[in-house]
Amino acid sequence: MIYRRGKQGIYWYRFRFAGRMIHESTKTQSKTLARDGERQRRRELEEKWNRVERRSLPPTFRHASSAWLEAEKPHLAERTYEIYEVAVRCHLSPAFGPRLLCDIGADTIAAYQARRKEAGASARTINKELQVLRQILKRHKLWGNLQGDVKFEREHRDIGKALTRGEEKKLLKACASNALLNAVVTLALNTALRKNEIRTLRWSQVDFEKRSVTVGRAKTQAGSGRVIPLNQPAFDSLVRWAGRLVESNAEDYVFPACEAAGIEREHPDRERIDPSHPIKSWRSAWRTALERAGLQLRFHDLRHTCITKLAESQASEQTLMAIAGHVSRSMIEHYSHIRMEAKRRATDAIVVGRVHQNVHQPAKEDSSRTRKSLN
Repeated sequence: MIYRRGKQGIYWYRFRFAGRMIHESTKTQSKTLARDGERQRRRELEEKWNRVERRSLPPTFRHASSAWLEAEKPHLAERTYEIYEVAVRCHLSPAFGPRLLCDIGADTIAAYQARRKEAGASARTINKELQVLRQILKRHKLWGNLQGDVKFEREHRDIGKALTRGEEKKLLKACASNALLNAVVTLALNTALRKNEIRTLRWSQVDFEKRSVTVGRAKTQAGSGRVIPLNQPAFDSLVRWAGRLVESNAEDYVFPACEAAGIEREHPDRERIDPSHPIKSWRSAWRTALERAGLQLRFHDLRHTCITKLAESQASEQTLMAIAGHVSRSMIEHYSHIRMEAKRRATDAIVVGRVHQNVHQPAKEDSSRTRKSLN
């Protein structure tokens, strides 16, 4: 039954279902809408109770991917969301956009992989795109029938690079004329911070008294909130950079948004500097420095270099994990590239130890033989 209630004349309905009384407001003053609402509510309860699923039209990939991105955005780091969004917008949606999700099969995915390889995409890039596709299909329970037939690309595990001492000097020399790039490169080489961890660093995370940096939200849960001590080069670079910014609040970004401000120059346009937002990128300055130094590497290789130097200094695995923010030994092995110089010192030490042992061993044997002959 339906009835009006209250001064505003809102209709309510009341009926019994499965032995319980359902008593709810329709939130309308229309009797017709109230009757429709009661019938719809009864039908919903009957379908749920009897496990009857209402059939709907299968979504296209374009609509399903948009809904998936919107649902996942609150749970993803900013940089991760950007990667997923680019993968959908630039690659997956042009390839699968008008297709129904149920029409995406293993053959279709294999053809997509072939086209991406012909376009020069790396194995890691293609796998990231397939991971996004997999998550969208899993959301609609369509991946289970495909997972045994879809083959991910084999990635090269040695993609990272650790700079030699000479290459590191060349890079720092090429960055010396750019105050911004010099600060971020020095920080990366001496703290193993990721690019986005440096980009989103706030002054409240820097403790000049204790000479340490507290990482904010990181790529991994183990990396968030880790405290990294600042060695002398990293400390000096932050002090010099802080001196260039006349006024800074605790919640300001260390490397603020500065489009067309010339922040790397001695006299930047301070009106264009916005410390309430982080810098978007230093890509142009980075490429210029690499050309000047004659090097080919990624900014992420600076993290590889720092972790490698820590490993060569015989730091414990626990120390490496605490600084790098890793949770497994395999990731430490992936990032550290013990260089030939350190390997040679280690093998030389073994030889020295054997020589030292061989020098004394015959002496003991000779003395025992002497004692036997005297007896």
